[in-house]
Amino acid sequence: MTIREHLEERELAYQSPYAVKSRESRGRVRQEPECDIRPAFQRDRDRILHCKAFRRLKQKTQVFLLPKGDHYRTRLTHTLEVSQNARTIAKALRLNEDLVEAIALGHDLGHTPFGHAGERALNQVYHFAHHEQSLRVVEYVEKQGKGLNLTWEVRDGILNHQMAGEPHTLEGQVLQLSDKIAYINHDIDDAIRAGILTERDIPAEYREVLGDSSKNRLNTMVHDVIINSMEKPEIKMSKEVRLAMNGLRKFMFENVYLNPKAKAEEDKAVGLIEQLYDYYILHLELLPQQYLDALECPENCREQIVCDYIAGMTDNYAVKMYEKFFVPKAWKI
Repeated sequence: MTIREHLEERELAYQSPYAVKSRESRGRVRQEPECDIRPAFQRDRDRILHCKAFRRLKQKTQVFLLPKGDHYRTRLTHTLEVSQNARTIAKALRLNEDLVEAIALGHDLGHTPFGHAGERALNQVYHFAHHEQSLRVVEYVEKQGKGLNLTWEVRDGILNHQMAGEPHTLEGQVLQLSDKIAYINHDIDDAIRAGILTERDIPAEYREVLGDSSKNRLNTMVHDVIINSMEKPEIKMSKEVRLAMNGLRKFMFENVYLNPKAKAEEDKAVGLIEQLYDYYILHLELLPQQYLDALECPENCREQIVCDYIAGMTDNYAVKMYEKFFVPKAWKI
């Protein structure tokens, strides 16, 4: 018996009957030999961790565009906080930690530069949603157009991580809530750091239920999910905590996500992305060879391929390309 098979036997013996067992995966689009050490979802996690799109998350906006401080969240640190929340919940519920971690690490791979401003810009010029693009990244874009060949369960969790999605596994449901828990709490922390909020600005009705600090709110929400989902075929919160969390999320939209001070530069970011899109549509020959090769596939249109390329850019690279194409250079003698 291989190490992988021992680990799969351990899953069968220990994990909840509601957990997805590695050996019961629906499999990959392209069949391949099993690893002798790692179960299927662990291999998926490792593939995501080592892909280029994951590394680029370190220079992609979470909420604040191109922040100067060292301690503001980026899309990468957001992803790691989501992963930590999800693994804590999955471990307590005896679900498959490898599966939930793989979904967590991959869920935002398709995010654009400049966060949701960039997503909005691409959606205005061509249908674009970051959860769909995250799936496209792992299926088609990575590894020079070959994709990562992930399992069905990981791909399902990535596609359905937004709140309107309907994940087919409990691990996917864990990720869905963990994402929301993470961004509400760390965005409050960043907003306080930026001087946009103070802790006392948060309505008392939410602080009384959830706590009066990021640490306490995280603790309350994670515990509530675990307590209300223990030995059940669904992942959920208590009504009181769910309503408070949703109220806090609405408060964040009104006071941070749509705050003119926090979002003063977003119109510039939207314009930058739209101009890059228009330029590349007219100059497809400037795309890297991988994207030119993708244009030869009948399933791909030029609009999609240009979106693939721009969505993969970091904030800094998008600015660099904009300056290259649209900002005059100083005359050199």
